Amino acid sequence: MPQPPPSGFMTVRQFLDTYPIGRTTLYRLAAAGQISIVKIGRASRIQRADAERWAASLPKLGE
Repeated sequence: MPQPPPSGFMTVRQFLDTYPIGRTTLYRLAAAGQISIVKIGRASRIQRADAERWAASLPKLGE
C-alpha cells in the first residue's frame, strides 16, 4: 500500500484534484518553471507552498 506524502507535500493526484488543470498542463507548468515537482524516490511530489503560491499568482476574475 502506498505511503501518504509528507505533510508539506502533495501528490500529483492531490494537486490535480485541488486545482482544475490537467496532468499535461501541470507538467508544462513544471517545464516552464512555474511550479516545482520534486522526486522522492520514484514518486513525484509538489510542495504545498509552491502550489499555493502558483494558485495565488493566477489572475483574479475582474482584474
